[in-house]
Amino acid sequence: MTSAHLGDGPPAVERHAGSYDPQTGPHDPHGDPFLRTRFAVPAPPDTFLRRERLAGHLDGALRTPLTMVNGSAGAGKTLLVADWVAGHPELPVAWLTTDTDGQGAGMFWAYLLQALRTSGVPLPENIASPADANRVGDALPARLAAHLGGLDRPVVLVLDEFDRVTAPEIAAQLDFLLRHSAPGLRLVLVTRTEPLLPLHRYRAAGELTEIRDAELAFTPVEAARLMEAHGLRLSPAAVRGVVERTRGWAAGLRLCALAAEEAPDPELCLKEFEADRSAVADFLLAEVLKRQDDGTQELLLRVSVLDRFGPRLANAVTGRADAEAVLARLHRGNAFVQHVGHGVYRLHPLFAEILRAHLRMRRPGLEPELHRRAAVCLRTAGALPAALGHGAAADDWEFTATALVDDLALGQFFTGPRADILDALFTRMGPRGGDGPAPELVRAAARLSRGDVAGGAARLRRARERLRDSDGPADMTDTAAVRMSCALLDALVARLSGAPGHAEDAVREAEALRNLLPAELLDRHPEFFALLLDHLGSARLWAGDFAGARAALSRAVATGPGAPATALPREDALARLALLDVLHGWPGRAERTARAALAETERSGIARPASSGVERLVLAAVAVEREDLGQARALLDTAGESHPALRDPVLEAGHALVAARLHLARGEPGAAWKAVEPGVPADAVSPWARGETAL
Repeated sequence: MTSAHLGDGPPAVERHAGSYDPQTGPHDPHGDPFLRTRFAVPAPPDTFLRRERLAGHLDGALRTPLTMVNGSAGAGKTLLVADWVAGHPELPVAWLTTDTDGQGAGMFWAYLLQALRTSGVPLPENIASPADANRVGDALPARLAAHLGGLDRPVVLVLDEFDRVTAPEIAAQLDFLLRHSAPGLRLVLVTRTEPLLPLHRYRAAGELTEIRDAELAFTPVEAARLMEAHGLRLSPAAVRGVVERTRGWAAGLRLCALAAEEAPDPELCLKEFEADRSAVADFLLAEVLKRQDDGTQELLLRVSVLDRFGPRLANAVTGRADAEAVLARLHRGNAFVQHVGHGVYRLHPLFAEILRAHLRMRRPGLEPELHRRAAVCLRTAGALPAALGHGAAADDWEFTATALVDDLALGQFFTGPRADILDALFTRMGPRGGDGPAPELVRAAARLSRGDVAGGAARLRRARERLRDSDGPADMTDTAAVRMSCALLDALVARLSGAPGHAEDAVREAEALRNLLPAELLDRHPEFFALLLDHLGSARLWAGDFAGARAALSRAVATGPGAPATALPREDALARLALLDVLHGWPGRAERTARAALAETERSGIARPASSGVERLVLAAVAVEREDLGQARALLDTAGESHPALRDPVLEAGHALVAARLHLARGEPGAAWKAVEPGVPADAVSPWARGETAL
């Protein structure tokens, strides 16, 4: 063994470790008594839960030279190993809780030798304790390896809190000891960080047993048993909730359980548990945050406003340029920074909650600015949904609304799964949240999506006025996106008002602006023109332009086939094509097209109140023709459940006329007249609706 393994410099003087002070016993290299608590195996609490899956995995320590239990603070590493040791009383086990942060190799090896002696492992006279706290001579590890290698059965050496050992020479010395003492030593490292030993070599040789943070996390079943140990019998939903919030973190679960024990309603207590005002906060602040340098603490506080983040976003929020290296180090150190793949990180939920509270206390007023920085970075990266969320969190509604409109995404208020999300997000905007054209367009879209035609039209007029009044140079693409969004809402207002001429004007305006926008932007939002064509097709249908309606509706069906964002306009367009077939007197064809619309609804998962309902109206009309009056009545009742933005004069007139036909088939002419007599309010008269009503 060379000094490259054991550190440079001459061998240190060694002394016999068995020299005792009559009062205090053996001494460390400084002449102080050894601290006996560092050799004690921790006793698990009464509520400790033995997890057989982990204990069974830890049995691998009996077969491999090296075992590593690597997890975050409070993950249950130490208690797991202590319980495993207690379950194997036949093993010679030496336990050492390391505490050599800032100390030298001599102190480490002096304590290691004393741990072996304390556990009953006899050491020969030629293995002397280091006299120098900072250095160890070559002879000590070599002699110890030779001695352990000759034992009849292996010694298990547990080094707890090994992350405190930061000296590379100590890692090299341990590696030497482990390689040259086989099969007489089984080394178990309990650590928060990756040790400096060459783990890749042990892995490749099949000589490493590993238990990591993910495996240490409690499963819902284990969490339920832990809660029962605390006298808490919780519903499966409550257990899942606390596991999701703590991510199975052992200390978090125990601290939550202790809090719930004292509560009159344990489930409510766990649901409303405030991490920043509990022992969890004290634990994480002391064990994780305050162990970092000032710069890293500041980074953690600032990224706490982010759900998931890569180095670029972290740099944007923190103003740093080295976030990538810092995040990788924190992840390796199990500092509650989790790598979720592809260079993306997230904070443990409880840690993030506590950091945000700490951020507000340390840096009052900074949180909105951090959200604003995140929003700008995410918008530049093309991550619109996340950008909108951070813009709203910053209370910067001008930015948030502009980001939505400039991305040509206003149509998402009317299609797909994001409609409810956008509605909830912009409900917080209020009447004073931004006064440019984009916020007014968002307010108009929100009102129209709820069927408020008058309110939506008024906001749309204000948006046009703001656009005309805006001063200063504007990006041509952004201006085109705003004007196209105006055209989309104009077409919808025209459709809902029964004003086909205005719908034609709106579509012409949008088509003229189309070439001013990047093709990539248009391709990203196929729902925009699917909606526009559906509005145009329905407006033409109301006007009695059946050929023009069929052309526009067929184009809507063909726009973005299979895309979730276009599912609703495609379903509605198919349903109105089926209505055209009914008006032409083609019931068989109408039924097939209506069922295709229903299949579109089912395939895309559109909830029935969000669909158009026209297809059920068509099927009801076909059922009346076939004198299946009961089926017709049932279909007619459900046809009224439609998306508010699709309740246009076509739907209203169609519903009244099919209801009238059903009453006539039942011999109820008075009821039939009552169904159609009020008429349908619209800006223009529909010739087919007027003719059918007269009949």
